[in-house]
Amino acid sequence: MRAVNIVALVLLVIGGLNWGLVGLFEYDLVAALFGDMSVLSRIVYVLVGLAALYELLHMLTARREVEPITEV
Repeated sequence: MRAVNIVALVLLVIGGLNWGLVGLFEYDLVAALFGDMSVLSRIVYVLVGLAALYELLHMLTARREVEPITEV
């Protein structure tokens, strides 16, 4: 697994856990650690969003490689 994929996966896990805490307990761990909408917390949010976009594009391109195109 490439290093970029591992970093993206770690960021997605962090983002998923954070959203789970927000949904269940109304507790934003990123904001608690770095401050409510501070520069650091915004960087974490942007990195999680970029990781999601990267993995989405990676998933779509990998799917094209696996599934053969069939013409009807």
